[in-house]
Amino acid sequence: MSRRAGEPEKQQRLLIALSVAVAAVLVWSGIAPKDRLTWFLEVLPALIAWPLLALTYRHLRFTTLTYTFIALHMAVLMVGGHYTYAEVPLGDWVSDLLHTARNDYDRLGHFMQGLVPALVAREVLLRASPLKRGRWLFFLVTCVCLAVSASYELFEWATAEASGSAADAFLGTQGDPWDTQWDMFTALIGALSALLFLAPWQDRQMRAMDGEAASSSP
Repeated sequence: MSRRAGEPEKQQRLLIALSVAVAAVLVWSGIAPKDRLTWFLEVLPALIAWPLLALTYRHLRFTTLTYTFIALHMAVLMVGGHYTYAEVPLGDWVSDLLHTARNDYDRLGHFMQGLVPALVAREVLLRASPLKRGRWLFFLVTCVCLAVSASYELFEWATAEASGSAADAFLGTQGDPWDTQWDMFTALIGALSALLFLAPWQDRQMRAMDGEAASSSP
């Protein structure tokens, strides 16, 4: 078997390992979380995305890079859900180290909220639209990520309106009146990081997948 012919099997093994790891983190996070409602709201995106990725795997297979960062994002959500973002020990440790006034673990979550959609949107647009690599792709992927971030902030607002103070931990503003703007800015930084630093790696993997598809076609 050639190296290319073995690539799908290699990716499948990695995806199984990632799924097992994410499942383990999910089980851990659901054991006596700080606040059950907050836990559910924080892990909900992962609970929706996970089965969707499995169902669409045969029709829309992403690169290993993208699947790996999706799994990392899920883990970030689950850790935040277990403790609530404002009380994650890692964030407290960084706050003590840098002498900052707040726990910034939620910034990591929003950074991933920009980075991961950028990888996903970029692959979808390149595979399912006439767009080519270049300035328009860069611009539209960035717009998609900002739209995702804004939509999540609207979801947080709607949840707070519906449940009142019960959603305080989910909002995680920590008294910062500019928290929403910071969240969206951090997501923008995540999206730009993906486009500037991870896109070449993603392109190499996409080319390898295209070559694999070509070699397996009759």
